[in-house]
Amino acid sequence: MKILVTGGAGYIGCVLVQELLNIGHEVIVYDNLRFGGIGLLGMFRYPKFSLLKADIRDSVLLKKAVTKTDVVVHLASIVGYPACKKEAQLATEVNVEATRLLVNMLAKEQFVLFGSTCSNYGAAVDVICTEEEPLNPVSLYGKTKTEAEKIIMNDCTATTYRFPTAFGLSPRLRLDLLINHFVYKALTDKYIVVYESHFLRSFIHVYDIVRSFVFGIENRDSMAGEVYNVGDESMNFSKKRICELIAKEINYYYYLAEIGKDIDVRNYFVSYNKIKALGYHTTIDMEIGIKELTSGIQAIKIVNPYSNADEF
Repeated sequence: MKILVTGGAGYIGCVLVQELLNIGHEVIVYDNLRFGGIGLLGMFRYPKFSLLKADIRDSVLLKKAVTKTDVVVHLASIVGYPACKKEAQLATEVNVEATRLLVNMLAKEQFVLFGSTCSNYGAAVDVICTEEEPLNPVSLYGKTKTEAEKIIMNDCTATTYRFPTAFGLSPRLRLDLLINHFVYKALTDKYIVVYESHFLRSFIHVYDIVRSFVFGIENRDSMAGEVYNVGDESMNFSKKRICELIAKEINYYYYLAEIGKDIDVRNYFVSYNKIKALGYHTTIDMEIGIKELTSGIQAIKIVNPYSNADEF
């Protein structure tokens, strides 16, 4: 099968591309390499891999990539509250308008798997968020992904996945994700300040995200036209509980601040019964993921160029 992965050099994308190649698919990555292409270096030895370095807003090159593709995994986006706030116009152009551009190029028989977010639920307090829960995004990131969902689901043959907060190691590592960030700060600074520690979030390991895309490709006929929360109820945690689990692996101090707010407002409990009923289940729990991060982060060296001593 010929699969196009937009944003394939990213945190999720490079793990997904490796998995797709390993099981025999032909994979085209479409990515502008804004954050580099190091995560893809191991892919070039595969004869069924190719990279098209291009902007998702480029209609000519995007059309070239889409042609004769069986499946599109659409990951290209400006991800997260801070990045979208910093570059609001770019976030709208990439997350919304480029999604519309992509959809308008697709033939009816082409199948799209879209990576969306549970941030679309916003601050859904005292509610168990099923896929039928009205969306109430509070950040520009959530708003743009909600709009992209509507475009995808209304105008092409597609399945949308709403993912909780990702964590875990990837060749294109992100240390701004909550758990990855907490583990890194616990290792390097030996303390964390936590705002609104009682707030609930749901999490999923990056490899389980990848597995869900493979699952969707293999079950496209039964899943097309539907939206799924992807994860497991056992992975719903408060930020305080995350700190406690990290403390089992790392000797550090965490301070639960009573004054102050988390600028990225998310507080919800998510139900995953719909996709679990089809046979998809996550495989990596929080304890295993934290152990992985603790060991893996210690294997890399991160240097602050403005300090004589600050390195890890």
